[in-house]
Amino acid sequence: MDHPVGSRKTATRHAGPGRGETEGEAKVEGTKRSSAAGGWGALKSCGKHLLGSRAPLSGARAMLKANQPDGFDCPGCAWGDPEHGSSFEFCENGVKAVSWEATDKRTPPAFFARHTVQELRGWSDYALEGQGRLTEPLRYDPASDRYLPVTWEAAFAEIGATLRGLDHPDQAEFYTSGRASNEAAYLYQLFARHYGTNNFPDCSNMCHEASGVALQAAIGIGKGTVLLEDFEKADAIFVVGQNPGTNHPRMLGDLRRAAQRGARVVVLNPVRERGLERFADPQNTVEMLRGASAPVASHYFQPRLGGDMAVFRGIAKAIFAADDAALRAGRPSVLDRPFLARHTAGYEAYRALVEATAWETTLDQSGLARDEIETAAEVYLGADKAICTWAMGVTQHRHSVATIREMANVMFLRGHIGRPGAGLCPVRGHSNVQGDRTVGINERPPAALLDALERTFGFPAPRRHGHNVVAAINALLDGSAKAFIGLGGNFARATPDSCRVARALAGCRLTVHIATKLNHSHLLPGTVGYLLPCLGRTEIDRNAAGKTQIVTVEDSMSMVHGSGGINKPASKALRSEIAIIAGMAAATIGSDKVDWAGLSEDYDRIRSLIEATIPGFTGYNVRVRRPRGFMLRNLAAERVFETETGRAGFAAEALPESTEHQQARRAPDTFVLQTFRSHDQYNTTIYGLDDRYRGVYGERRVLFAHPDDLAEIRARLGDRVDIVGLHPDGIDRVAEDFRLVPFEMPRGSLAGYYPELNVLVPLSSFGTGSDTPTSKSVLVTLRARAAAVAA
Repeated sequence: MDHPVGSRKTATRHAGPGRGETEGEAKVEGTKRSSAAGGWGALKSCGKHLLGSRAPLSGARAMLKANQPDGFDCPGCAWGDPEHGSSFEFCENGVKAVSWEATDKRTPPAFFARHTVQELRGWSDYALEGQGRLTEPLRYDPASDRYLPVTWEAAFAEIGATLRGLDHPDQAEFYTSGRASNEAAYLYQLFARHYGTNNFPDCSNMCHEASGVALQAAIGIGKGTVLLEDFEKADAIFVVGQNPGTNHPRMLGDLRRAAQRGARVVVLNPVRERGLERFADPQNTVEMLRGASAPVASHYFQPRLGGDMAVFRGIAKAIFAADDAALRAGRPSVLDRPFLARHTAGYEAYRALVEATAWETTLDQSGLARDEIETAAEVYLGADKAICTWAMGVTQHRHSVATIREMANVMFLRGHIGRPGAGLCPVRGHSNVQGDRTVGINERPPAALLDALERTFGFPAPRRHGHNVVAAINALLDGSAKAFIGLGGNFARATPDSCRVARALAGCRLTVHIATKLNHSHLLPGTVGYLLPCLGRTEIDRNAAGKTQIVTVEDSMSMVHGSGGINKPASKALRSEIAIIAGMAAATIGSDKVDWAGLSEDYDRIRSLIEATIPGFTGYNVRVRRPRGFMLRNLAAERVFETETGRAGFAAEALPESTEHQQARRAPDTFVLQTFRSHDQYNTTIYGLDDRYRGVYGERRVLFAHPDDLAEIRARLGDRVDIVGLHPDGIDRVAEDFRLVPFEMPRGSLAGYYPELNVLVPLSSFGTGSDTPTSKSVLVTLRARAAAVAA
């Protein structure tokens, strides 16, 4: 991978696919799509990944304990667990996540003795992580360009000395992955704040930050309001901008059961995703034997990228028209007038704005026909209980916060919040990204949290707001930040503007990565660079006395679960995330105020501190040991809204002056690109090279386009193209050599996988109010493949 360090005019390029010791040439078998999500394809995939881990028996045994009261919380997605429980509470992606972690493959110091860091930069993400689990702490040696083994004590001592040697604590960035437990995240924020900074760039900044910002303003809490049981009671479920079949497959079972009992499932998604059409339950023996499947969506609409706000504005227009018609005919209002009067603010201004918005503008931005929007409105009006659920297809645009406010507006109109079977449901990604924020991973901490930390620990908590991801990258680039500590994740590949981020990390005075496997972020060491291997979620965590410890996580439904590993650790040298954080903290700031070593030996003590400083955790150590754990109180779900007005707030925001699709239509050969996951990946973790539901096998450098667009592109440029970014900031961004693949999506749209296409996402393009990179609305053009032109 090329990491240029030139001027603003330096071309930013993504190198060709690297190969490692377990990866050969890409093999394309065709583009035949599966007929339904799940089914035998899911079972075959599970078997393939369990066998590929070279530890199929332990992997299979581990799956029986996934999401069980006496087992571990799946390290994959944050979808909730049912109250009634089940013998098997896992899915295909859960099997991939567990087998990926429970593999018997190892990446010991001998591996790094064979390969320089420069060489490894040329490997693909899949090849790097395919080497298996890291086994010992490592320090980068610039003389040999290799990672060398180091003792834990020496690592902690140098990390502490380097952090103490910075001019100011705000020169350090403390990044958090959503797989960290509540206990690790709490200790991490305690370490950083005791050290003196609120710099907490977090993976949530790149996915659901817009949800938190919008919901905090609308209902007084940055979380959803539904429980899993609400999906069993809803009459209508609006699924917006998400692909559960790949990203949270267990959700498909809940959607299918809702459809089977008669609920309407309305899908709004630019791409025609198989999992939202039909689903075959791999755990239904009769269905599997019959080769049957069941429909999921009752209605499937394909708006333009970024058109969801206009869709919901159109739904609101149709609702108000129906309300006017009902009143003129002497029928009751279709709105929940008592709810609007008692529990909301800003309704009149919102209605006036909606009625002033022209249908022409609404239809142009949405990309849907008026009858399609009115059909969606009819479903809404026919439901006594409705849920609106969404993911990153909504949150990664410039106007994402406004879009979520618009969806909340529509849900308020008939009181679809704070009662069974109804509510707002952002579906989080990583298994504890919501919990990390709950326990203090927040660059803009509430004063109440800082006050509680000061009372409990006796140190002055920093009050100045810190850096989110975008601010942290800019600080690293301009030199105002000099140290980066990563609690999991793959920062270099998850973030936008890949090559600029690579330059930012490599220019650090200190980089520290806490990880289970090798990834590209680790190949960008600073002057002092450490790679510290930790236990995984599936592994037994014992303290010095031999006591097995549990950690906790919070799912998308605000349920807090216990999690205890069952597998033997991959190496005797591994330490838990908590022990590593405690070791760094003690070496950096000492133990006068906080007994770091004691906390790392007894996680109950950490939970007692969370209980003392974070609202909602009363009786934490007792309640978390109950089956299914406990729900954190959600006042908005009780129709208590902690907003400025004390009411749910309507937002009266005009539609965007111009969406990316409207801009693209005004420029020749310009398209709007979105990045998304393949079926064989989870965030930046690549489990394999197939995307079964989209009919792609053996490769990842593919670009999806509408068949008519694709025919025109092929006629001009051939079957493989380079993708060129069009952001007007003077930086050339190019992703080279992508194969064109036809797919059902709006004309003018393109789609492809991240992290390969993150090179095209500009750091300076982010959501208003959220700073989330606009990964779903990137303006690009295409050119003939550079290699083909040269030939």
